[in-house]
Amino acid sequence: MKIQFEDHSAEVLGALDAAVGRALEKCGLVAEGYAKKLCPVDTGNLRNSITHMVNDGEKAAYIGTNSEYAVYVECGTGVYYPGGRQTPWVYQDEKGDWHLTHGQRAKPYIKPAVADHAAQYNRIIEQELKGK
Repeated sequence: MKIQFEDHSAEVLGALDAAVGRALEKCGLVAEGYAKKLCPVDTGNLRNSITHMVNDGEKAAYIGTNSEYAVYVECGTGVYYPGGRQTPWVYQDEKGDWHLTHGQRAKPYIKPAVADHAAQYNRIIEQELKGK
C-alpha cells in the first residue's frame, strides 16, 4: 500500500490571511460608523474626516482622523483635561468677538466606538474565520 501526502498548508494559510483581512476591513467600517454617529457636529468637518485603515502586516485595523482639533474634542481641554491648563484664557473668533473660556469638556467618539463594541468586533472576526 502506497500513501501519498499532499501539502496544502500554503493554501490554508492564504485563505486564513484573506479571511483575517476581510474581518479587519469589516471591523474598521463598523467602528468608523460608530465614531461618526458619536462625533459631535458643528460644521461636519470632523465627522467627515473620520476614516479607517487596515494594516495587513500588523493584522490591525485603525480608526481615526487627520483633523488638527480632533484630539481636543475627544479628550477635552483646559480644566477638563487631566494636567491641562487650570487658568481661564480668552480667544477671538472669526467674527472678531472675544470669548473667555476654561476649556472644553471631552466628547469622546473614537474610544467608545472601539471599546464599547468589542464583542461585536469579536463576532465579526469569528464569523469571517468560519466562512459565514
